[in-house]
Amino acid sequence: MLILALFAALLAPVSTLDSLRFLQGDWIAEGGSFSLRPELDGKILVRRNHSQPTGGNPHEDLMVIHPGAADYWDNEGHVIHYAVTADGRSAVFLSREDGAGPRFRLTYVSTGAHTVSIKFEIAPPGKPFQSYLEGKAHRKP
Repeated sequence: MLILALFAALLAPVSTLDSLRFLQGDWIAEGGSFSLRPELDGKILVRRNHSQPTGGNPHEDLMVIHPGAADYWDNEGHVIHYAVTADGRSAVFLSREDGAGPRFRLTYVSTGAHTVSIKFEIAPPGKPFQSYLEGKAHRKP
């Protein structure tokens, strides 16, 4: 975990959306899919995610990414405000601290021209981050 924290610290805050270009497109992951597309003349990126966990209810979420930040909403009522850092091959979405609840970290790392690894972590108040979900996604041709 220390290595991931140091890695995240080396990433630059996203001042333009160019450093997230590696994530643009339509993606398929185990149990779901997501898309990341520019909108509003490229001033924002919109990620739409849909998954169907085995034996669970469908999950949908929407994230609007703008320079340096992102806002997330899902069909379960969660709202997360993220600070965003990226370097063109990886991106870290780190929830802003408000002291009232858990923190969240979503990390994408390019593992090839059309593949990324994804890790979502949760840190209860006063505790370190723990992996909640991990997987890989492949860009649709």
